[in-house]
Amino acid sequence: MSVENRLSGPLPDVAGEAGHTGHPPRVGFFTDTSVCIGCKACEVACKEWNAVPEDGLDLLGMSFDNTGALGANSWRHVAFIEQQRPLGGQSPGLEGLPTGPSAIDVTTAFVAEELREAPRGGGGLGTSPLPRAPEDLGMPSFDLPGATTGAEGRTDFRWLMASDVCKHCTHAGCLDVCPTGALFRTEFGSVVVQQDICNGCGYCVSGCPYGVIDRRPDDGRAQKCTLCYDRLHDGLEPACAKACPTDSIQFGELDELRERAARRVEDLHERGVTEARLYGHDPSDGVGGNGAFFLLLDEPEVYGLPPDPVVPTRELPAMWKYAGMAASALLAAAVASFGSFGSFGSFGSFGRKRR
Repeated sequence: MSVENRLSGPLPDVAGEAGHTGHPPRVGFFTDTSVCIGCKACEVACKEWNAVPEDGLDLLGMSFDNTGALGANSWRHVAFIEQQRPLGGQSPGLEGLPTGPSAIDVTTAFVAEELREAPRGGGGLGTSPLPRAPEDLGMPSFDLPGATTGAEGRTDFRWLMASDVCKHCTHAGCLDVCPTGALFRTEFGSVVVQQDICNGCGYCVSGCPYGVIDRRPDDGRAQKCTLCYDRLHDGLEPACAKACPTDSIQFGELDELRERAARRVEDLHERGVTEARLYGHDPSDGVGGNGAFFLLLDEPEVYGLPPDPVVPTRELPAMWKYAGMAASALLAAAVASFGSFGSFGSFGSFGRKRR
């Protein structure tokens, strides 16, 4: 099979280009960060299934995160971003419920009247009703949360949480620069490192536009997400997606995931969450689209993602072109120099003969 060597742009059949015939459809991840709760179940499941070593349990001092970034021992990383946010810009869809925004009248009335009269435990538990006033219990007077406070009493921030992972790029810089063939494209379209072939040169680390792949300090070999290649062979979804309790991490055929993601963004826009946008889904971007893409609620930089990633080898043809031009110019200068030197030498010899 002839393989077309394309270094950038859309590539409809990445597995076929890698030499796989009769392969299954390309699969990947769609991560909807709008429903991520930061539970880190994906991190734990990834470590347990793939035997990824523990990389520290202490918080970093800047958030509730304990990993900080993807690395050789963190194939999944859940970012915790505390962000100042003007009130009223995003609603979780809980209006009218006691857990809804305290700024709306219906919630205030519900908390102030209905819950104050309800049996303890929310009713139906066989417990007696609470007294009308806390003073009856010998307790100081207080207001129930949301009963008398409005928007001015709420903290002006929100959490942005997102589970990051290797993007399994269409044009993977790590794969392009690996000198030993340790990285290879699977029949599912993912990119995997073969540990027994990796020599620890580190070219892949600098070749990744996302800073995903990393080397372990003990043996120097490169490590990253494999999309649970062994589980895919058995018809199972990756461990992280299996463990995600909110379906923030969704696994499936990439084309179907892109359609699902587009519908999700449209739905969020209709609900007033206009900042929702997709990242890494476009086959015309600098890496030809990702096998793992995201729905974000802010700019990519907020999540530590590059705004316009480009696979380094995309500029390889132009680099060779300019290198050839430079070499030609150098050769022409050398020929001219030797020609001038030869003329000068002939003149000198002629002069000596005359004498």
